Amino acid sequence: MNTNFVHHQSAHCENGVASNLLKHQGINISEPMVFGIGSGLFFFYLPLLKVNHAPAISYRPMPGFIFNKAAKRLGIKVKRVKFSNSLQAQKALEENLKNKIPTGLQVGVYNLTYFPDEYRFHFNAHNLVVYGKTESTFLISDPVMETTTVLTEQELEKVRFAKGPLAPKGHMYYPIYIPTEMDWEKAIKKGIKNTCNDMLAPIPLIGVKAIRVVAKHIKKWPTKRGVKIANHYLAQMVRMQEEIGTGGGGFRFIYAAFLQEASVILKNEHLKELSIEMTSIGDLWRDFAVNASRVYKNRSNQNDVYNSLSSELSHIADLEEAFFKKLKKAIQ
Repeated sequence: MNTNFVHHQSAHCENGVASNLLKHQGINISEPMVFGIGSGLFFFYLPLLKVNHAPAISYRPMPGFIFNKAAKRLGIKVKRVKFSNSLQAQKALEENLKNKIPTGLQVGVYNLTYFPDEYRFHFNAHNLVVYGKTESTFLISDPVMETTTVLTEQELEKVRFAKGPLAPKGHMYYPIYIPTEMDWEKAIKKGIKNTCNDMLAPIPLIGVKAIRVVAKHIKKWPTKRGVKIANHYLAQMVRMQEEIGTGGGGFRFIYAAFLQEASVILKNEHLKELSIEMTSIGDLWRDFAVNASRVYKNRSNQNDVYNSLSSELSHIADLEEAFFKKLKKAIQ
């Protein structure tokens, strides 16, 4: 069983799966466009909720939200199904493949055998496409990989039914309706407004305000939790930022690319200028990640390193607040 699916590598799994599934349906939509219309740029901080024994930090909305929002704003319908057992899940997937329907899956990362060991940890919100099957393996298009790969039936079952937070429960999804015409301008504007509202939200756990809260907490971690735990928290923050789907700096670069595309479609030169500004902010997020990694690897020669990191993050928050205010005005 093979669906003649074409694999395109991307920076982030959910954007890549969405873009690839829609390209298979004849819609030439880039990864940045999916990300922007789907309001993928986000930030939240829940210090009381622990992930890998560190405060929960995310640079993106919940799994599935990006594709769902992008699809809704373009008039596309996506079917999503979860299963109570692996036999039902496998039967449904194989039925799709018989009908030549490439299918998106939410899976756990830890048991993905084609991932390098350093990237295999307990994270259940990864996305990939199954586009075919041979007698012994399923054909896999994982958008963060350079080429296609394969998983055995047992390997695929294991990642589809991974345990723990955000357990996928065999979750599969695919487009079932594509409109003949789509209002790209309206969809882009909705996506931008949603992102601006999220990042400028008055709640201290979301958006720019949440970034400021993290900056304040970084100062307190060493004295309140001890240096060892503080460094673990920093390591987890950097992992969420740079290793789990390009969360921090990488997302800013994707969003900058979206604004560049959007400037052409909307005929709005201001968006092109803001694209350049967002790229600069992305560079600062990357600098922050490098400096934080030096601290938790004990390679920093700076004095007062935690206060320095806090100041870096506060500066980024100031820049992002000003940026999203300008972006909101640019599309009014």
